[in-house]
Amino acid sequence: MPKYNINVNGVSKSVDVAEDTPLLWVLRDHLDLVGTKYGCGIAQCGACTVHIGGAAVRSCSLPIASVGDKAITTIEGLSEDGSHPVQQAWKEVDVPQCGYCQAGQIMTASALLDKNPSPSSDEIKTAMHGNICRCAAYTRIHKAVEVAASKLG
Repeated sequence: MPKYNINVNGVSKSVDVAEDTPLLWVLRDHLDLVGTKYGCGIAQCGACTVHIGGAAVRSCSLPIASVGDKAITTIEGLSEDGSHPVQQAWKEVDVPQCGYCQAGQIMTASALLDKNPSPSSDEIKTAMHGNICRCAAYTRIHKAVEVAASKLG
C-alpha cells in the first residue's frame, strides 16, 4: 500500500492506505478523528464536511490520493476549546437537537465566513444548501451563521 503524508489540523501525519480510500475513513479509522461523521457516503448530506485548503469539501467521496499537500482541517482542528465564532454562535442559538450533522454544518458555515465574513441571507442559504439536518433545525442553523457573522464584523 502507498504511504501518504498529510497535514491534518496543523500536524503532519503519515498513513498507509490504498489510494482510493476516502479521506473520511483515513480521518476516522486511521487517525482517530471521529468528529467528522459518515452520513450518506455519496457526498450528498454534508455530515462529512472538512476543509481542504480552506474550502469546504465532502470527505466521504474524496480519495486520499486526491488530497496532495493541501492542509486538512477537521472539526477538531477548528478550535481546541470551542472558541471559534461559529462554534460560539451554535451554542448561543442552541442549534443542535440530535447533533449528528452539526460538525459538517459548522465546517460549511466557517468556510463560508472565511471567504465572506458578511454574507447576505441568500448567500447563507446558498452556502448551507445541501447540508442535511435530520432534525430540520435549518432556521436555527441560518440564525447561528448570522450571529457568527456579526461576531466577525
